[in-house]
Amino acid sequence: MTDVDKQPARIAGMFDAIAGRYDTLNHLLSAGLDRGWRRRAVRALALSGRERVLDACTGTGDLAIEAVAGGAREVIGVDFAGEMLRLGHDKIGARALASRIHLARGDAMRLPFRDETFDAAMVAFGIRNVLDPVRACGELRRVLRPGGRLAVLEFGMPSTPGVRQIYGWYFRAVLPRIGRLVSRHGEAYSYLPASVARFPSGAAMADLLRQAGFPDVTHRPLTGGVVSLYIATNASGREASPQTPRK
Repeated sequence: MTDVDKQPARIAGMFDAIAGRYDTLNHLLSAGLDRGWRRRAVRALALSGRERVLDACTGTGDLAIEAVAGGAREVIGVDFAGEMLRLGHDKIGARALASRIHLARGDAMRLPFRDETFDAAMVAFGIRNVLDPVRACGELRRVLRPGGRLAVLEFGMPSTPGVRQIYGWYFRAVLPRIGRLVSRHGEAYSYLPASVARFPSGAAMADLLRQAGFPDVTHRPLTGGVVSLYIATNASGREASPQTPRK
Protein backbone atom coordinates (compact mmCIF):
# COMPACT_ATOMS: atom_id res chain seq x y z
CA MET A 1 0.00 0.00 0.00
CA THR A 2 1.13 3.56 -0.73
CA ASP A 3 3.13 5.22 2.01
CA VAL A 4 1.06 7.73 4.00
CA ASP A 5 3.88 9.15 6.11
CA LYS A 6 2.59 12.59 7.17
CA GLN A 7 5.71 14.28 8.43
CA PRO A 8 5.07 18.00 7.81
CA ALA A 9 8.16 18.59 5.67
CA ARG A 10 7.29 15.65 3.43
CA ILE A 11 3.66 16.68 2.94
CA ALA A 12 4.56 20.34 2.38
CA GLY A 13 7.16 19.33 -0.22
CA MET A 14 4.66 17.12 -2.02
CA PHE A 15 2.06 19.87 -2.25
CA ASP A 16 4.64 22.43 -3.31
CA ALA A 17 5.65 20.11 -6.15
CA ILE A 18 2.10 19.98 -7.55
CA ALA A 19 1.07 23.54 -6.68
CA GLY A 20 1.03 24.83 -10.24
CA ARG A 21 -1.55 22.26 -11.33
CA TYR A 22 -3.35 21.82 -8.02
CA ASP A 23 -6.41 23.96 -8.78
CA THR A 24 -6.84 22.52 -12.27
CA LEU A 25 -6.77 18.99 -10.92
CA ASN A 26 -9.22 19.79 -8.12
CA HIS A 27 -11.78 20.99 -10.65
CA LEU A 28 -11.04 18.22 -13.16
CA LEU A 29 -11.06 15.27 -10.78
CA SER A 30 -14.22 16.44 -8.99
CA ALA A 31 -16.00 17.34 -12.26
CA GLY A 32 -16.33 20.88 -10.88
CA LEU A 33 -18.22 19.75 -7.77
CA ASP A 34 -15.50 21.08 -5.46
CA ARG A 35 -16.82 24.63 -5.89
CA GLY A 36 -20.24 23.62 -4.60
CA TRP A 37 -18.73 21.74 -1.66
CA ARG A 38 -16.85 24.84 -0.57
CA ARG A 39 -19.99 26.97 -0.86
CA ARG A 40 -21.86 24.49 1.37
CA ALA A 41 -19.10 24.68 3.99
CA VAL A 42 -19.18 28.48 4.06
CA ARG A 43 -23.00 28.56 4.26
CA ALA A 44 -22.84 26.22 7.24
CA LEU A 45 -20.84 28.84 9.16
CA ALA A 46 -23.86 31.20 8.95
CA LEU A 47 -21.69 34.29 8.50
CA SER A 48 -23.24 37.69 9.13
CA GLY A 49 -20.59 39.96 7.61
CA ARG A 50 -18.77 40.74 10.87
CA GLU A 51 -16.72 37.58 11.35
CA ARG A 52 -12.99 37.04 11.35
CA VAL A 53 -12.49 33.53 9.95
CA LEU A 54 -9.54 31.14 10.04
CA ASP A 55 -8.91 28.90 7.02
CA ALA A 56 -6.49 26.19 8.13
CA CYS A 57 -4.63 24.19 5.46
CA THR A 58 -5.68 26.94 3.07
CA GLY A 59 -3.63 25.76 0.09
CA THR A 60 -4.10 28.25 -2.74
CA GLY A 61 -6.91 30.04 -0.92
CA ASP A 62 -10.06 28.87 -2.73
CA LEU A 63 -12.03 28.36 0.49
CA ALA A 64 -10.83 31.70 1.87
CA ILE A 65 -12.07 33.44 -1.29
CA GLU A 66 -15.40 31.63 -0.99
CA ALA A 67 -15.70 32.73 2.63
CA VAL A 68 -15.31 36.40 1.68
CA ALA A 69 -17.97 35.96 -1.01
CA GLY A 70 -20.13 34.28 1.66
CA GLY A 71 -19.94 37.13 4.15
CA ALA A 72 -16.67 36.95 6.10
CA ARG A 73 -15.29 40.33 7.08
CA GLU A 74 -11.72 39.00 7.11
CA VAL A 75 -10.08 35.62 6.48
CA ILE A 76 -6.67 34.47 7.69
CA GLY A 77 -5.37 31.47 5.75
CA VAL A 78 -2.60 29.26 7.12
CA ASP A 79 -0.65 26.53 5.34
CA PHE A 80 2.81 25.00 5.61
CA ALA A 81 3.38 24.73 1.83
CA GLY A 82 5.12 27.89 0.68
CA GLU A 83 4.54 27.49 -3.06
CA MET A 84 0.82 26.91 -2.51
CA LEU A 85 0.68 30.13 -0.51
CA ARG A 86 2.58 32.03 -3.21
CA LEU A 87 0.00 31.02 -5.79
CA GLY A 88 -2.75 31.89 -3.33
CA HIS A 89 -1.31 35.39 -2.91
CA ASP A 90 -1.36 35.83 -6.71
CA LYS A 91 -4.97 34.64 -6.93
CA ILE A 92 -6.13 36.88 -4.09
CA GLY A 93 -4.33 39.88 -5.57
CA ALA A 94 -5.91 39.29 -8.98
CA ARG A 95 -9.33 39.44 -7.31
CA ALA A 96 -8.48 42.63 -5.39
CA LEU A 97 -9.07 40.82 -2.07
CA ALA A 98 -5.69 41.45 -0.42
CA SER A 99 -7.27 43.79 2.14
CA ARG A 100 -9.65 41.06 3.35
CA ILE A 101 -7.67 37.81 2.95
CA HIS A 102 -4.25 37.37 4.54
CA LEU A 103 -2.15 34.24 4.08
CA ALA A 104 0.58 33.05 6.43
CA ARG A 105 2.86 30.06 6.62
CA GLY A 106 2.22 27.90 9.64
CA ASP A 107 1.45 24.45 11.03
CA ALA A 108 -2.14 23.51 11.92
CA MET A 109 -0.83 21.64 14.96
CA ARG A 110 0.74 24.84 16.35
CA LEU A 111 -1.41 27.74 15.20
CA PRO A 112 0.35 31.10 15.70
CA PHE A 113 -2.69 32.82 17.24
CA ARG A 114 -3.91 33.64 20.72
CA ASP A 115 -6.86 31.89 22.31
CA GLU A 116 -10.33 32.93 21.10
CA THR A 117 -9.04 34.96 18.15
CA PHE A 118 -11.58 33.87 15.50
CA ASP A 119 -15.35 33.90 15.15
CA ALA A 120 -15.34 30.87 12.84
CA ALA A 121 -12.87 28.38 11.35
CA MET A 122 -12.78 25.99 8.40
CA VAL A 123 -10.65 23.30 6.77
CA ALA A 124 -11.18 21.85 3.29
CA PHE A 125 -9.52 18.53 2.46
CA GLY A 126 -6.56 19.22 4.67
CA ILE A 127 -7.15 17.76 8.11
CA ARG A 128 -6.30 14.21 6.98
CA ASN A 129 -2.85 15.44 5.86
CA VAL A 130 -1.90 16.59 9.36
CA LEU A 131 0.37 14.35 11.39
CA ASP A 132 -1.88 14.58 14.49
CA PRO A 133 -5.43 15.58 13.46
CA VAL A 134 -6.79 15.51 17.02
CA ARG A 135 -4.16 18.00 18.09
CA ALA A 136 -4.89 20.18 15.04
CA CYS A 137 -8.62 20.16 15.77
CA GLY A 138 -7.84 21.00 19.38
CA GLU A 139 -5.86 23.98 18.14
CA LEU A 140 -8.81 25.08 16.01
CA ARG A 141 -11.01 24.89 19.09
CA ARG A 142 -8.47 26.88 21.11
CA VAL A 143 -8.46 29.83 18.71
CA LEU A 144 -12.26 29.88 18.30
CA ARG A 145 -14.37 32.19 20.42
CA PRO A 146 -17.18 30.67 22.54
CA GLY A 147 -20.01 29.67 20.23
CA GLY A 148 -17.75 29.81 17.16
CA ARG A 149 -18.35 27.27 14.43
CA LEU A 150 -15.88 25.01 12.66
CA ALA A 151 -16.64 23.59 9.18
CA VAL A 152 -14.55 20.66 7.94
CA LEU A 153 -14.78 19.21 4.44
CA GLU A 154 -13.16 15.83 3.93
CA PHE A 155 -13.37 12.95 1.50
CA GLY A 156 -15.29 9.79 2.30
CA MET A 157 -16.73 6.77 0.53
CA PRO A 158 -20.35 6.42 -0.66
CA SER A 159 -22.40 3.97 1.37
CA THR A 160 -24.81 2.98 -1.42
CA PRO A 161 -24.01 -0.50 -2.80
CA GLY A 162 -22.88 -0.35 -6.40
CA VAL A 163 -22.09 3.35 -6.21
CA ARG A 164 -19.48 2.60 -3.57
CA GLN A 165 -17.79 0.00 -5.78
CA ILE A 166 -17.79 2.20 -8.88
CA TYR A 167 -16.48 5.20 -7.00
CA GLY A 168 -13.87 3.08 -5.22
CA TRP A 169 -12.60 1.86 -8.60
CA TYR A 170 -12.43 5.44 -9.91
CA PHE A 171 -10.73 6.70 -6.77
CA ARG A 172 -8.11 3.93 -6.64
CA ALA A 173 -7.47 3.27 -10.33
CA VAL A 174 -8.53 6.22 -12.51
CA LEU A 175 -7.94 9.28 -10.33
CA PRO A 176 -4.24 8.49 -9.57
CA ARG A 177 -3.49 7.99 -13.29
CA ILE A 178 -5.07 11.30 -14.29
CA GLY A 179 -3.40 13.03 -11.37
CA ARG A 180 0.04 11.69 -12.28
CA LEU A 181 -0.43 12.59 -15.94
CA VAL A 182 -1.50 16.18 -15.33
CA SER A 183 0.63 16.96 -12.27
CA ARG A 184 3.71 15.07 -13.51
CA HIS A 185 4.22 13.94 -9.94
CA GLY A 186 4.36 10.24 -9.25
CA GLU A 187 3.51 10.29 -5.55
CA ALA A 188 0.83 12.88 -4.78
CA TYR A 189 -2.16 11.28 -6.47
CA SER A 190 -1.32 7.83 -5.18
CA TYR A 191 -1.07 9.34 -1.70
CA LEU A 192 -4.60 10.81 -2.04
CA PRO A 193 -6.63 7.55 -2.13
CA ALA A 194 -4.31 5.89 0.37
CA SER A 195 -4.69 8.75 2.85
CA VAL A 196 -8.47 8.82 2.44
CA ALA A 197 -8.71 5.05 2.96
CA ARG A 198 -6.84 5.32 6.28
CA PHE A 199 -8.60 8.40 7.63
CA PRO A 200 -11.78 8.24 9.75
CA SER A 201 -15.01 9.37 8.12
CA GLY A 202 -18.64 9.76 9.10
CA ALA A 203 -19.33 8.98 12.75
CA ALA A 204 -15.64 8.20 13.36
CA MET A 205 -14.58 11.65 12.18
CA ALA A 206 -17.31 13.23 14.32
CA ASP A 207 -15.89 11.33 17.29
CA LEU A 208 -12.42 12.67 16.47
CA LEU A 209 -13.79 16.21 16.69
CA ARG A 210 -15.42 15.42 20.03
CA GLN A 211 -12.13 13.99 21.25
CA ALA A 212 -10.53 17.33 20.33
CA GLY A 213 -13.00 19.11 22.60
CA PHE A 214 -16.01 19.94 20.41
CA PRO A 215 -19.12 18.56 22.19
CA ASP A 216 -21.58 19.62 19.47
CA VAL A 217 -20.80 17.96 16.11
CA THR A 218 -23.03 17.23 13.11
CA HIS A 219 -22.18 15.31 9.95
CA ARG A 220 -23.66 15.85 6.48
CA PRO A 221 -22.76 13.54 3.56
CA LEU A 222 -22.49 15.44 0.25
CA THR A 223 -22.73 14.02 -3.28
CA GLY A 224 -23.80 10.62 -2.03
CA GLY A 225 -21.07 10.46 0.59
CA VAL A 226 -18.11 11.21 -1.72
CA VAL A 227 -17.43 14.15 0.61
CA SER A 228 -18.62 14.86 4.13
CA LEU A 229 -19.21 18.20 5.81
CA TYR A 230 -18.68 18.28 9.57
CA ILE A 231 -19.96 21.21 11.64
CA ALA A 232 -18.67 21.61 15.19
CA THR A 233 -19.45 24.33 17.72
CA ASN A 234 -17.08 25.54 20.39
CA ALA A 235 -19.26 25.43 23.48
CA SER A 236 -16.98 27.07 26.03
CA GLY A 237 -13.80 28.15 24.33
CA ARG A 238 -11.95 28.36 27.62
CA GLU A 239 -11.16 24.81 28.61
CA ALA A 240 -8.22 23.28 26.78
CA SER A 241 -8.80 19.79 25.45
CA PRO A 242 -6.62 17.11 27.08
CA GLN A 243 -4.83 16.49 23.78
CA THR A 244 -3.84 20.15 23.28
CA PRO A 245 -1.66 21.67 26.01
CA ARG A 246 -2.19 25.39 26.51
CA LYS A 247 0.66 27.60 25.45
